Amino acid sequence: MHSPEHCFTRFTADTSGYELPTQFTFPFYYTPHPLCVMAAKQLQQHLLAQTDFEHDFGLVNEETGRGKMFGVLLVESPQGELGFLSAFSGKIADQNLIPGFVPPVYDMLTDEGFFRAETDAINVANTEYKTCAANPELADLKAQIQADRAAYQQEEQTQRQVMIDGRAARKRQRQQGEQTLNADDLKILLDELGKQSVAEKNVLKYLKQAWDEKLAIKEARLAELEQQLAHLKEQRKTLSNALQHKLHKQYRFLNSHGEARDLVDIFADTTNPIPPAGAGECAAPKLLQYAFKYGFKPLALAEFWWGVSPKSEVRQHKKFYPSCNSKCQPILGHMMQGLDVEPNPLAENWAEDKELEIIYQDDAMVVVNKPSGLLSVPGKTIKDSAYTRLQAMYPDVEGPFVIHRLDMATSGILVFALTKRANKSLQKQFMARGVQKRYMALLEGVLNEPEGEISLPMRGDPDDRPRQLVCFEHGKHAETYWQLIEVKDGRSKVYMYPKTGRTHQLRVHSAHHMGLNMPMVGDGLYGEKANRLHLHAEMLELDHPYSKERMVFQAECEF
Repeated sequence: MHSPEHCFTRFTADTSGYELPTQFTFPFYYTPHPLCVMAAKQLQQHLLAQTDFEHDFGLVNEETGRGKMFGVLLVESPQGELGFLSAFSGKIADQNLIPGFVPPVYDMLTDEGFFRAETDAINVANTEYKTCAANPELADLKAQIQADRAAYQQEEQTQRQVMIDGRAARKRQRQQGEQTLNADDLKILLDELGKQSVAEKNVLKYLKQAWDEKLAIKEARLAELEQQLAHLKEQRKTLSNALQHKLHKQYRFLNSHGEARDLVDIFADTTNPIPPAGAGECAAPKLLQYAFKYGFKPLALAEFWWGVSPKSEVRQHKKFYPSCNSKCQPILGHMMQGLDVEPNPLAENWAEDKELEIIYQDDAMVVVNKPSGLLSVPGKTIKDSAYTRLQAMYPDVEGPFVIHRLDMATSGILVFALTKRANKSLQKQFMARGVQKRYMALLEGVLNEPEGEISLPMRGDPDDRPRQLVCFEHGKHAETYWQLIEVKDGRSKVYMYPKTGRTHQLRVHSAHHMGLNMPMVGDGLYGEKANRLHLHAEMLELDHPYSKERMVFQAECEF
């Protein structure tokens, strides 16, 4: 029988010098509590020494390994003892149950569960579908029909050419007969020519009938086979959807009040009511579920990546990361009800008291130095932005018109047009890449090269927006040139010149293991949270929309 004590881990180091958290972690943007950092280090030592499972995390050979997200939950036990719970996302070594780690919210791999039996039924349906799809008669019929249609077309074209040639020959005979024959002989000739025309048309008619009948037999058989295939495909889909729905109903998540909701119910009110694949399998929901189920008091949460970086996402060994949005946000929103949770910093206006500096302004445009924390344009919840402030400052102009944007966390130069004419000119320059931009960034790590180029295609992460992915299959071209300014205290200050303008391009190109492999200081999405993101749009060069004079604007960096 399971004992909650088996998943509760006591600290091996002295914790008496640390204060306990006053509020539970806001899991989507946080700095890990020192006790969570201590728990993570203890778990990491266990991962290096354990013999309970075999899994290649890529710590020796990056080519063959696969990293994994782990989580630690700082808790107070029912007996009042301080310790932590540990969890991993998904499965390890095809196992759900590993000693020392909390179990899944629902274990679909147990023999007594319905998952295996219904998966077997889906596998049978899948085998039947594949067998039907691989039926040689299906491929043979398709090839025959294609060949018959080609032959049909060729014979029809040949006969139509015979008719064209015959029509021309008969016309010549008729014209000649009209000049040389008497009325009786001409009538005989015209009757004969008419019979020839009818005969040629009949040849085409019977040719088409013969081919249509031949093709109809084969197409009917093909339709029969394809209908069987479609039926099997629909059967497989129905079984799969039914199993998914049944599984989603089994994943029932508790909150601190003891209230349980399943995945179907939790996601019903979201923009996508169908729970995404893997929902409920992440570390954070597993940890909270176990704590609520067995009477542990959650104090703080942290999740870290262990092992080789994945090909697409930005993940680095031992680094802490926030919980994902698409899968975890709805679930944790329910589970954290009743907990005193830190306020959502992403919903706060960090720049309410910060000044929007005007660098340049004339009757065509205005150039500003946007502080970190201020939105470029109004958001869903925060309306304060560079745009709305300029609207208030210039109430009588045609604009302001938004030309380009900076992330909320990025500081630096922003250009707004004040007239429609200026807007059109500036938009053309940005679209034609006639605008030169230089950013300054501070990276976590030491660069050994003076400069370089990064070319990594990017797209949005469909499972975790607003994060971006590197994707060579579906991503858009993204290119960045960089120059090293200086290295100090284990950090590298660089200039970055984006040749394209993808969302989060500089941040991903810095943090991704195929880029610089160094996240920017303070990047809470791709690295670790700090007082601010150390990325600043320091210089911008463009042509004035009216005079066409080349202009260079600079804004001093504060870091």
